[in-house]
Amino acid sequence: QVQLVESGGGLVQPGGSLRLSCAASTAIGVTDIMGWYRQAPGKQRELVAAVLSGGSTNYADSVTGRFTISRDNAKNTVSLQMDSLKPEDTAVYYCRAAAPHLWNRPEFGIWGQGTQVTVSS
Repeated sequence: QVQLVESGGGLVQPGGSLRLSCAASTAIGVTDIMGWYRQAPGKQRELVAAVLSGGSTNYADSVTGRFTISRDNAKNTVSLQMDSLKPEDTAVYYCRAAAPHLWNRPEFGIWGQGTQVTVSS
């Protein structure tokens, strides 16, 4: 059973940066999409960024230009570089891996346990 483990969350001041990492315990599907979601208190979970196996990326409008997603297929990792952080970025961040045909069905795929990101002065 493949597991995803996130790291890198924490407390940062507005305008600061954090880098989240997600490592798979074993090799994941080479065609799997990998992405980062977040869920703030009282809000629905939202997709923040995703990266396809070939490297194509997409981002939520709210983070475009500030966040950068990347993956290393050889190391089975996906990272999220977050710059110019805002208080509204505060949330629990989750990574996920899923086959392309299951990507739009969140009940499928593999989820990490989540890491807290708090942006506050």
